[in-house]
Amino acid sequence: MIPLKTLGRWLRPGLLLSLLVMLTGCDAVAILSPKGQIGQDEKTLLITATVLMLLVVIPVIIMTLTFAWKYRASNTKARYEPKWSHSTAIEVVVWSIPCMIVLVLAVLTWRSSHALDPYRPLDSDVKPVTIEAISLDWKWLFIYPEEKVAVVNEIKFPVNTPLNFKITSDSVMNAFFIPHLGSMIYSMAAMETKLHLIANETGEFPGMSSHYSGAGFAKMHFTAYSVTDAEYRQWLDQVRAGEQTLDKASFKALGEARNAEWYPVTYFGKTEEGLFDWVIAKHMGDNKHYGMKHSHAGAAAADAASHEAHEGHAPSDAHDSKESGENLDANEHEHAGHAGHAGSGE
Repeated sequence: MIPLKTLGRWLRPGLLLSLLVMLTGCDAVAILSPKGQIGQDEKTLLITATVLMLLVVIPVIIMTLTFAWKYRASNTKARYEPKWSHSTAIEVVVWSIPCMIVLVLAVLTWRSSHALDPYRPLDSDVKPVTIEAISLDWKWLFIYPEEKVAVVNEIKFPVNTPLNFKITSDSVMNAFFIPHLGSMIYSMAAMETKLHLIANETGEFPGMSSHYSGAGFAKMHFTAYSVTDAEYRQWLDQVRAGEQTLDKASFKALGEARNAEWYPVTYFGKTEEGLFDWVIAKHMGDNKHYGMKHSHAGAAAADAASHEAHEGHAPSDAHDSKESGENLDANEHEHAGHAGHAGSGE
């Protein structure tokens, strides 16, 4: 058996080297290097909750190692009390401290879950930028409804401006995540989820799909740019200069291009109005009768076409109805005549 002192001397350099290796990657941990208020608040919450839990975990680990060493078989000086079974002091400590920590965590969770609700709009005097995000196989489509442009795998927005994301999927369930800015939220077909973020620094922030969705999942990432107002306007002009138009036909073609590799950034200078609602509505199936706004927007064209079709058949339907009515009247008269003859026969 290897003595503990010898084992400790062997393990010490390895543990130190492992710690140094892990520390080299600290700058790459985006959630610990937030660039927006939501991300900063979530970092504070994460650290606070971790420290509170470590108040229990660390003493337990220390006591476990201490007791194992102190009461080892070879230590004949340790007290041996086989009939010991209760200590009021220990009971008070092991119950009161965890209960207080759980109480603090409960209050912290309640407050933060409301303050960091992804559906809650951010308080700001600046007009927010609305972005409609649609997850496809395997790319992200971003529509700027107010600007009437769309971009694949890239978004830009002004710094210190609230971002109102509306998110859905035209395929399987996915997840939208910009680690430097904050919360992750799912994208699901026939549903609209919401996310409110803000960037308080200019920069380039990687975005990703954080939910496995198939063969091209690993390449399903995009870049978010936080820029000045002037740079944002310049970028919008650049996108509008694009010759491509995003309508139902081009959207269908984009969705059918199931890329296994990263899909290049693509600009659409014009977009069809209501496309986001149409994407949601087309996956709703029989749920359209529930009266959701998406079903109304997405099914409006189909309803109009159906109405026109019915109007086109209206004259012939009326004529058929008239003929049917005449035949029915004749049959009724004939039946009445037979009934009359039968009555007189009796």
